[in-house]
Amino acid sequence: MTPPPSPFFIIEGGIGIRHGHEIVWVQAWGQDSVRVRAGQHQIATHDVGALDATRPAGEPTIEFDGTSLHLSNGAITVVAELPEDQANPQVHLSYRRSDDLTELLSEQREHFWAPGARVYYGNRSGSYELHQEFCAYPGERLYGMGQRTHGRLDLKGLSLDLVQRNAEVNIPFVLSNRGYGLLWNNPAVGRVEFADNSTRWTAGQAKQIDYWVTAGSRPADILEHYADATGHSPVLPEWATGFWQSKLRYKTQDELLGVAREFSRRDLPISVIVADYFHWSAMGDYRFDAEEWPDPEAMVTELRELGIELMVSIWPTISPLSENFETYRNEGLLLGSDQGLEMQQMIRDKGMAEPVGVGFYDPTNPRTREYVWSLIRRNYLEMGIRVWWLDADEPELNPATPANLSLWAGPGSEVVNIYPRDNARLFFEGMQSEGLPPTVLLSRSAWAGSQKYGAAVWSGDIPATWSALAVQVRAGLNIAISGIPWWTTDIGGFHGGDSTDPEYQELMTRWFQFGVFCPLFRLHGDREPRTPTGYTQTGGPNEPWSFGDQASARIETAIRLRERLRPYVQEQMSVASEHGLPPMRPLFIDYPEDAAAWRVDDEFLFGPDLLVAPVLRSRQEHSEVYLPHGASWVDAYTGQEHAGGQTIEVNLTLDSIPVYVRAGSALARERDHLFLAGTGRP
Repeated sequence: MTPPPSPFFIIEGGIGIRHGHEIVWVQAWGQDSVRVRAGQHQIATHDVGALDATRPAGEPTIEFDGTSLHLSNGAITVVAELPEDQANPQVHLSYRRSDDLTELLSEQREHFWAPGARVYYGNRSGSYELHQEFCAYPGERLYGMGQRTHGRLDLKGLSLDLVQRNAEVNIPFVLSNRGYGLLWNNPAVGRVEFADNSTRWTAGQAKQIDYWVTAGSRPADILEHYADATGHSPVLPEWATGFWQSKLRYKTQDELLGVAREFSRRDLPISVIVADYFHWSAMGDYRFDAEEWPDPEAMVTELRELGIELMVSIWPTISPLSENFETYRNEGLLLGSDQGLEMQQMIRDKGMAEPVGVGFYDPTNPRTREYVWSLIRRNYLEMGIRVWWLDADEPELNPATPANLSLWAGPGSEVVNIYPRDNARLFFEGMQSEGLPPTVLLSRSAWAGSQKYGAAVWSGDIPATWSALAVQVRAGLNIAISGIPWWTTDIGGFHGGDSTDPEYQELMTRWFQFGVFCPLFRLHGDREPRTPTGYTQTGGPNEPWSFGDQASARIETAIRLRERLRPYVQEQMSVASEHGLPPMRPLFIDYPEDAAAWRVDDEFLFGPDLLVAPVLRSRQEHSEVYLPHGASWVDAYTGQEHAGGQTIEVNLTLDSIPVYVRAGSALARERDHLFLAGTGRP
């Protein structure tokens, strides 16, 4: 093409625009997608974001019509122009469907005079407070943004902090019912506001604006493009599709093995059991305390003979009592602090009379990853352990001052949100270096791209309440949209719960029935009687048989149902790996033409063939269930078939939650075996 006039110029795979001190790059970046970077004076091409440094294949078409430049890449077209009628002109970008140029998303100025849609407030360090503003649209619905505790599925109207916290997983990707997805490819601490008058992304301190936009005719297309851009998850290992047993802490090898043997005695299916925190000699040693765990290798061998994998808890905290502390400190492997000591948390570790300061290792540093893995290999892997629980990896700071951190990858304010992603990378690359297949990395936090390292996220230290259970449904659906197909909760909640209380037994029953249809099926929690955090605590009983005869019988039924569903779960995990389509997902992913499906936030699909409506209130006798238009649905327990596109009222019992099978599917033909086996129902 003829070179466009100033201020436009051609770059690899796209266009550049220079106006004043600002430079903007717009490049084709994967199927139906573009990447936009904007900065003062220059564009930095080496960053720590979620997009690979190498631009994906695909050449756009570029046309100039005399006033604006059009860059088209498949289904998306970017229109770039410099409006001359503005008092203070700024480059303006809008994103449209390529077939009819319908607007998907457009920039919007913060003020008609100044500033514009992209704002840079310098701090004399070469970094800026950045703003990127877009138009808001009537009727727009927005989903994703990781996992939150606000209890909403549709994010419109919310203001969200872009920072990692316990139970608040910041993955800055949003999917719109207008047919686009946007990744804010910036790990800086900031905020996004999905207001009625605008959408505004901000970073408190960063070098440049960087985001990625994709278009798709269906939500599933957008999710696949997103997985292509940030990385596909591995296929979930088959052993991981079963039931995972955990309590706050099994204190000794004998105690843990006793629980595993009881599962075997009861012939109750189990896939994983957990050695949680304080099994170690000291934080940072990454080895078992020999007094409490005298023969870990024999323990692992016995568990594997029972068909059980052992998962161990790995905290990134490093105690000054650790035998390795001097190495961490002297080799620069800890998170640094701009001011004060390199201690970012208080905890009562082994041998401490009172809580004292501990540091965190820095997984963004390749040398840290290599050193920590050497300890993991020697003290766990060589004993046969293959499953890792990456706890407190937000990182969980106290006080919560990420701006005071100094990481190998950059200042805390600019990069701290990648901490959980690079922590998962440490273990993924470690397993890879040993020639071992990917495992499950149960992580309390994540960022964009964590899924490609095999990170599974659980919803953090949540209360043992009905309201918390209701929040989990929306949290799980939004993190699924954010690219994480492996997700779970602490069944029963983490904080509290009296196993002898009939009211709590009802909650536990309903949570188990919900958990059957979560990607990972896992029990955990700090039950009553509880004790202060520290190496002496253990927590109350939390095994399936701990909740009274009636509740325990229903819990056992749930576990056996999950066992029968495992081939279906494994099939959905293969789809997730190949296409980025999460197994647990909102109704609108499969039925986008059904307007009502976009509003349902208390049901979900588990793969294409199961519709699940969890019971989220105590003593609930009836439930209204919406069946999406486009399929007929068979009650999994009665066999009654219902047409889609309607809401039905369901009578409830404590024995099960409403589950419907898509008519005509293989699961519908197997319904009797899957859902009625062992229930005594005809």
